[in-house]
Amino acid sequence: MSAVMTQWPQEAHTQTGAQITGQAVDGQGQVLTPAALEFLAGLHRRFEPVRQARLADRRQRQAFFDAGGLPDFRPDTAALRAGDWKVAPLPPALLDRRVEITGPVDPKMVINALNSGAKVYMADFEDSTSPTWANLIAGQRTLQQAVAGTLEWTAPGSDGAPGKHYALKPFAQQAVLMVRPRGWHLDEKHVLIDGAPMSGSLFDLGLFAFHNSDVLAAKDRGPYFYLPKLQSMEEAQLWNDVLDHIERELGLAAGQLKVTVLIETLPAVFEMDEILHALRTRIAGLNCGRWDYVFSYIKTFRRHRDKVLPERGQVTMTQPFLRSYCELLIQTCHKRGAHAMGGMAAQIPISGDDVANEAALAKVRADKLREVTAGHDGTWVAHPALIPLAQQIFDERMPTPNQRHVLREDVWATRDDLIRPSLGTITRAGFEGNVEVCVRYLAAWLDGNGCVPIHWLMEDAATAEIARTQLWQWLHSEGLHLDDGTPVDFALLERAFINLPARLGDRTRIPGASRINEAIGVLDRLTHSDTLEEFLTLPGYARLD
Repeated sequence: MSAVMTQWPQEAHTQTGAQITGQAVDGQGQVLTPAALEFLAGLHRRFEPVRQARLADRRQRQAFFDAGGLPDFRPDTAALRAGDWKVAPLPPALLDRRVEITGPVDPKMVINALNSGAKVYMADFEDSTSPTWANLIAGQRTLQQAVAGTLEWTAPGSDGAPGKHYALKPFAQQAVLMVRPRGWHLDEKHVLIDGAPMSGSLFDLGLFAFHNSDVLAAKDRGPYFYLPKLQSMEEAQLWNDVLDHIERELGLAAGQLKVTVLIETLPAVFEMDEILHALRTRIAGLNCGRWDYVFSYIKTFRRHRDKVLPERGQVTMTQPFLRSYCELLIQTCHKRGAHAMGGMAAQIPISGDDVANEAALAKVRADKLREVTAGHDGTWVAHPALIPLAQQIFDERMPTPNQRHVLREDVWATRDDLIRPSLGTITRAGFEGNVEVCVRYLAAWLDGNGCVPIHWLMEDAATAEIARTQLWQWLHSEGLHLDDGTPVDFALLERAFINLPARLGDRTRIPGASRINEAIGVLDRLTHSDTLEEFLTLPGYARLD
């Protein structure tokens, strides 16, 4: 028995079949109560076989793509796409979502995000949280306190004195809370049910729902969730079944738990109607998770030499295949009465350089203007300083709470429109920049930090995945060259590793500096492998805790 298990009677362990393998951390007793463990065990036993079946479907689908197949709209659901149906009406708290902020679940971030003036805060257990056991438990405890209205935090000061104190504004002035659990592909290795690790998705969402549903339902605030990395209507149906089960177990009204689905995988863009239909009693909208979408495009077409993308900086939302994806999402959502949410502005303020800061803000301004003009109902920002800018643009162009009346009947996006790659080049700076971003992010993630500022952009797992998969595909595609004629090969990668210390500068100021060499080793192995690892976080997770 681990040290953690001594916090509960042996009977609780025996009755639930749950075993905690992580070392005891602060707040664990308030989060993993015997009743909560019993609830999680019930979720695992009921839904783990279906989750594994859906993951097997993913592997089979990818094998089809690797053999030269292409994604397309499903013939077996053509009648559903042609049908005249709507999703359920949206609750008042989700009618206006013009600016949303996202970030990890540490106390300072949660307080600042809820107080930020954004309409919605997405508390993220996925791409911006490194899933150490301490982070997960602290995140759940932090959100419990936030929902209860008791969350406060004092920053460490100098010489042992307390620093700045953070506290929540009154509830009516807070952003609406939404929670993003981890995707279906991730396990929670610290919790074994009947000897098997449970789903990270069910752990994250289940625990939050178990502890907070009554309070949030009484306030007409859901609970509300963002669901990541779905690939099919069957995966959406699995989520719907899970949420139905949770409502019954917790005595909630049917449809009480509302969700927004991120369309951030290439297969999912061909099943948006189907995903909305599977979740039609509880879905609030779809979101253009564009960074993960680019990552998914690269991963899906990893063996397609004619689908190689240029460096990340050239793959902007004005590229035709990404514009088609966004416009089709808007059309699909508004036809069904759901919100069409825009993507992330990853810029953060550039201190000490007014010219560079204004150039960065100009990019944000153009991006948000593009989104609101296209018909999006809201957008994402990564930093509170961007909220007034995004708010102003949407206020000027969207005087109504949303734009669901903008049907975009002019949009006609074919299969080929959605998969045609963008043109561009690979520069030496772009290649070495991918190496730097991947190494720096992975080092920070291994050190427990899942959201890292790099060159005035807030990088998370999605952007690191773009860098990592681009490197693998470039290196495993014959005949590629940089724009200066240099072959893209493993000698170029080795030179990038050699040049990396000069790019990093003073390591003492870099998050996760002590794990830089480890991160280089992981990236080196992943890029040399004959098989592209599905997710960077899978081998990385084995190194946590």
